[in-house]
Amino acid sequence: MRHLILLSLLILAGCNFQQKDTSEKIKDSEVTTYYFIRHAEKDTLNPDNKDPELTAAGVDRAQKWAEVFKDIDFDLIYSSNYKRTLNTAKPIAASQDKEINFFNTDKLNDEGFQQQTKGKTVLVVGHSNLNPEFVNYIIQEKKYENLDETEYGSLFIAVIHPDGTRTSEVLYFN
Repeated sequence: MRHLILLSLLILAGCNFQQKDTSEKIKDSEVTTYYFIRHAEKDTLNPDNKDPELTAAGVDRAQKWAEVFKDIDFDLIYSSNYKRTLNTAKPIAASQDKEINFFNTDKLNDEGFQQQTKGKTVLVVGHSNLNPEFVNYIIQEKKYENLDETEYGSLFIAVIHPDGTRTSEVLYFN
């Protein structure tokens, strides 16, 4: 089952297992693929805590995300600057020997982010409200609504193709 899910992810991301000539490889390098996951389960015992840690279930989910993404070579990994997102991103970044970059939650998809990520495969670890908003900015349409506060297993994939078309999909791992 895991291999079927991974294959589906790779297909959605525009990966192709056939031998390609040079012109096709150049075109693929112009494809920008974004993977968006929400932070894993957070500790909600103190409603006044604006920066809670992950729960034990959240730590487990973060490890599972690393397994899900083990065959996807991210060029860049981004997280918001909160404990719950950073601790969700850490196992994935560690498994790929990548640094975690922070994105500005007030300036989603700004020009700097677009330039840094163009032609790359990018993971963004965000939030129930930011991920759909971020994907909507990227695909240039209002397609996705905020996630339910109890939804931690969503995976949005947004792709910008060389011809400028934009596609997206959302999968759930619960």
